[in-house]
Amino acid sequence: MYTDTDRCVRAVQSKDARFDGWFFTAVRTTGIYCRPSCPAVPPKVENMSFLPSAAACQQAGYRACKRCRPDTSPGSPEWNARADAVARAMRLIQDGVVDREGVPGLAARLGYSARQVERQLNAELGAGPLALARAQRAQTARLLIETSGLPMGDVAFAAGFSSIRNFNETVREVFALTPGELRTRAARAGRQEPRVPGTLSLRLPYRAPLTPDNLFGHLVATAVPGAEEWRDGAYRRTLRLPHGSGIVALTPGPDHIGCRLALTDLRDLTIAISRCRWMLDLDADPEAVDEQLRTDPLLAPLVDEAPGRRVPRTVDAAEFAVRAVLGQQVSTAAARTHAARLVTAYGEPVEDPQGGLSHLFPSPETLAGLDPEALSMPRSRRATLTTLIAALADGSLPLGIDSDWEATRARLNALPGFGPWTTEVIAMRALGDPDAFLPSDLGVRKAARGLGLPSTPAALTARAAGWRPWRAYAVQYLWATDDHPINRMPAEAEAVGEGAQS
Repeated sequence: MYTDTDRCVRAVQSKDARFDGWFFTAVRTTGIYCRPSCPAVPPKVENMSFLPSAAACQQAGYRACKRCRPDTSPGSPEWNARADAVARAMRLIQDGVVDREGVPGLAARLGYSARQVERQLNAELGAGPLALARAQRAQTARLLIETSGLPMGDVAFAAGFSSIRNFNETVREVFALTPGELRTRAARAGRQEPRVPGTLSLRLPYRAPLTPDNLFGHLVATAVPGAEEWRDGAYRRTLRLPHGSGIVALTPGPDHIGCRLALTDLRDLTIAISRCRWMLDLDADPEAVDEQLRTDPLLAPLVDEAPGRRVPRTVDAAEFAVRAVLGQQVSTAAARTHAARLVTAYGEPVEDPQGGLSHLFPSPETLAGLDPEALSMPRSRRATLTTLIAALADGSLPLGIDSDWEATRARLNALPGFGPWTTEVIAMRALGDPDAFLPSDLGVRKAARGLGLPSTPAALTARAAGWRPWRAYAVQYLWATDDHPINRMPAEAEAVGEGAQS
């Protein structure tokens, strides 16, 4: 996008927020960089240049605009819609892999040399992995400075900086303000969220429009007691993180998602934010998705009625895979019961003074020791579950945001008891493939019949070719035709829902 100068200029001159995160505007005369929707008077065209990332702007010597705060714009939707090495690298960097494992660890996960990764990222993003990770550390530091009362030393190390000096220098270079000035400025502007003792409160931006009904409805209707709940207008769940555990409460708002985090180790802040954004699909480009789906005259009315539906994902791909198998050929209530038993028996206990959460969902390594005979399910499904858990635990089935979608599908299909539905729902919600499709799903087929679409899997798949590469979003619109808890914002009385879809 950033190479199409005319299109970028039009977006900046019209202050089009849809392009925030797609590219950044560097202004040569002021030395600042902005998001396309910056409220300031647009600079002269000859003074603008366009760069693909905040890291590229910072590396070129530009500092972040104090008015539009470009470092807080939604992420580029490209990284969640593509499956190539650059997109996978960006998802891993956003997940904090460079800070935890360095560039060699990033390269090893991608199956490339460090030099190849550096070359590919520089070619497409104008910055290498270290610069991209540095930009993310700066953004995390700003969040902590502005939304918490932590001492600056704690902020520095929680954001991933190796020294106070490096933290101070980076903040001054990127934001043209000292850490103390940033905190004072935020307090004066009233940007600080109400504080709850022991928690961090922040806002997660997204591209409008967003219809939250199916997003929060699905998460709450399938919530596992002890690990997830709906309380005080927020979806709450426990998080397993690299340095400890956490609890997050996510509240839908008109222009952002309210996020309240309680972490046992603040070094996990960046990854916790990244996983929450991923779960809620907040970096999607709803305009592009809906424009494509509207080309089908039978889908268009659904899109027009509630535009901006997102795909509800997960914070833990392995957890979701286990839950998908537990949900095979049973109701949502039964699947939740099975999962709750695993959580109670094998989950790690957590403390939740603010609500009713009690455990982390158990890891594959822990579940590898379960007794299959204790599972109240058919023997064939026990075998499917234990085989899956063994593959997850020994690493022969890697599942995560960096997974190669097609290679992972092949590995899943090779497991006993895995059919197209289970594989595709994992691809959709755990791996984030925007084109995953469930033509055999009962809810999808029922919706198709009601709309006059083909209802047999083969015929529906042929018709859905016109919806590509956004078939996972089409599934959300089809599911939404049913009066089911997954499609409704939960009422306060509905701690959980009952139903048949998972």
